[in-house]
Amino acid sequence: ARAGLGSRREMERAISDGRVQVNGQLATLGDRVNREARIVFDGRPLKAEMASKKPRVLLYNKPEGEICSRKDPEGRRSVFDRLPRLSGERWICVGRLDYNTTGLLLFTTDGELAHRLMHPSNGFVREYAVRVRGELTQEKRQAMLDGVLLEDGVSKFETIDDAGGAEEGANHWYKVTLVGGKY
Repeated sequence: ARAGLGSRREMERAISDGRVQVNGQLATLGDRVNREARIVFDGRPLKAEMASKKPRVLLYNKPEGEICSRKDPEGRRSVFDRLPRLSGERWICVGRLDYNTTGLLLFTTDGELAHRLMHPSNGFVREYAVRVRGELTQEKRQAMLDGVLLEDGVSKFETIDDAGGAEEGANHWYKVTLVGGKY
């Protein structure tokens, strides 16, 4: 994955499918390699310089109307459409924002770095500015702090701080933080 041949998940599938060899042996998930390892992918040796390129990191201010996926069956514009083209590497989006959400995204060519930044066990705090239409009652606020059960588990805000807006309900802003993201 670090050589830009695919995502971590795609490379795990390639290993499971028997498409990767390390030092002449069929690779298995969890194998460790060092810089001297001879890696063969789909019958072609991996060049040492491919795996040891300096990682790139890019900050991107995502506008509304872009998805954080490489392909979209609906044909919508992707954040990847505007990124600089790379040769022998690929951008990995660290996290995601919804189609109608704007904000800062981090991209890197380093799969290990992306994994460390995204994995909930590392406890990185994500901060968002959230607009609420209507009233955020104390009961709703507490429910979001206690946690809401979603399809992929419980999600909760660590903090919810008032950030101003209309007194009478519409378009009130909050600064919220959470650890770990959910769809």
